Amino acid sequence: MKLSSTARYSLRALSDLCTHSDNAPVPVSDIAYRQNIPVNYLEQLFGKLRKGGILESVRGAQGGYMLARSASEITAADILQAIGEPFIFGSCQTEKGCLNAVTCPAFSLWRKLKGSVDSILEATTLEEIADEKTALLESLTTDPEREEARSKAMRLKGE
Repeated sequence: MKLSSTARYSLRALSDLCTHSDNAPVPVSDIAYRQNIPVNYLEQLFGKLRKGGILESVRGAQGGYMLARSASEITAADILQAIGEPFIFGSCQTEKGCLNAVTCPAFSLWRKLKGSVDSILEATTLEEIADEKTALLESLTTDPEREEARSKAMRLKGE
């Protein structure tokens, strides 16, 4: 399973908004620049997030986007739902269903895995995600798993 770019960009952009808002609208171009996300793509995402009740938009020279409610009230599940990115494990969980569900030995596994992931997404707030970002920026050390992920990405980028 891999989290879509849409989901990753949404979480990154919203955590950026939390750390740079100071209760004032933040221009989408500023967030796009800081997060290295194409502006047009981020505008489309923010449109979905606005329709989903996560963001409010403010027009004008001092305009931009603000959270529609407190970051402590917005969960990762809310964000994924707003952008239309459900977590699905196995075709048995889609609207089409699965003809093999009755005899599938992995059906219970996919259901348990989805339940666990859903619980984590529902329990994790945007405030916690933003706080993690702030802590990482303030920390002088990084953990080995993050360094390994970055090293792999740098090697692939260099090829």
